[in-house]
Amino acid sequence: MIASKVKDYFQLMKFTLTFMVVFSSVVGYLLVPGVGFDIVKVLLLFIGGILITGSANAINQIMERDTDALMKRTAKRPLPDGRMKPFEAALFAFVLGIAGLVLMACVFNKESALLSFLSIVLYGFVYTPWKKWNSLAVLVGAIPGALPPLIGWVAAAGTFSAGGWILFAIQFLWQFPHFWAIAWVAYDDYQKAGFKLLPSGQGKNRFTATQALTYTILLIPVGWLPYYFHLSGIISAVIVLGITLFFVYRAWQLYRFCDVAHARRLMFGSYIYLTVVQLALLADKVKVV
Repeated sequence: MIASKVKDYFQLMKFTLTFMVVFSSVVGYLLVPGVGFDIVKVLLLFIGGILITGSANAINQIMERDTDALMKRTAKRPLPDGRMKPFEAALFAFVLGIAGLVLMACVFNKESALLSFLSIVLYGFVYTPWKKWNSLAVLVGAIPGALPPLIGWVAAAGTFSAGGWILFAIQFLWQFPHFWAIAWVAYDDYQKAGFKLLPSGQGKNRFTATQALTYTILLIPVGWLPYYFHLSGIISAVIVLGITLFFVYRAWQLYRFCDVAHARRLMFGSYIYLTVVQLALLADKVKVV
């Protein structure tokens, strides 16, 4: 019984996705010049990120419980399946959110807490309902989706300096091909729920693929900014360029074939891209003398 309830709470938080999001926040924190690896601070940032992102995801599922019931991939979540009541989920989301914000404000600074609050509001209360209005929801959702590395940066630096905005820009641009690839693969399910996530009104077509390709190409110059602003060295710059070209190739393949198979490859390629970029930047961080 207890194990089943814990599993439901983990599903409500979308724990696997949350883990990946929070990792980008930790990377942002550690990339700040002069900041070393403090295991206590990193763990506290990680916990704060889990709480905040988990709260936003729980709000998302509360608001989408009826549409989740219509889609095969989400019908077995705790709320649409009836294993959890909306009030219980709302209380859980509230406790997570408050705990995460207090932790960020007390352990780090109020600026990172305010950014965290903004991410909850934008994701839970703006992006979530917008998905039924039009495809600009992806643009709106890309903002809270790109905030974690900036939150991590501000938590360490205490300021909104260039490095944080560069990390924000990379993750912001990355989200468009990433989400459009997911929306292409899950198009039929999303149609049942009335979600409008692809940039073309006709859905899976060459215009959508062109948009995805355009954003991956934009990542080429943006990927050089960490080197240009002395956040990381030339080795990581070359690695980032290489993995970006791989990402562009995956998007080009979608443009050529316009099918689910290549959309799925782009989706998995997006995970590879972001992971490699973050690890490369962190491994090749410029040391402050």
